[in-house]
Amino acid sequence: MTKIIPSAEGIDTPDELPCPLGRRLAAITYDGLLLVGLWMIAAAAVVIPLNDSVNPASGWFQLYLLVVSWLYFAVSWRGGHTLGMKAWRIRLVAPEQPVTWLATLMRFSVAIPSWLVFGLGFLWSMGHPQRATWHDLASGTALVVDPPRSKSKT
Repeated sequence: MTKIIPSAEGIDTPDELPCPLGRRLAAITYDGLLLVGLWMIAAAAVVIPLNDSVNPASGWFQLYLLVVSWLYFAVSWRGGHTLGMKAWRIRLVAPEQPVTWLATLMRFSVAIPSWLVFGLGFLWSMGHPQRATWHDLASGTALVVDPPRSKSKT
């Protein structure tokens, strides 16, 4: 495994290919679909015990879904990848493995404004030498492309 060394520009991954934006967006789309299903399960976990409807615009419910979302990403990132990232052969690297809870919170918290400003935080990666987004830089993490697995003949 390549040793990851932090630098002023982010994380140096000399032997690993930084993840391009298109691959990131494909993984995000995949994870977004999974997240919608997770939100449905999370909503059912609240609605069924209450035996009542929940106003989806209520602040506590929005915060609850935000925490559920962060937990999905945080647990996945600590394992190295989300399901979408695994499908697109993307891995999260950081100086400390597994990625710290604080780094996952920072990554998640900065990714939201990265989207809210018309995706500028993601487009940033197109001009960055390590293809880093705002949330990569803020959390001290990086996404790299995993090499394809060789098929063994049996």
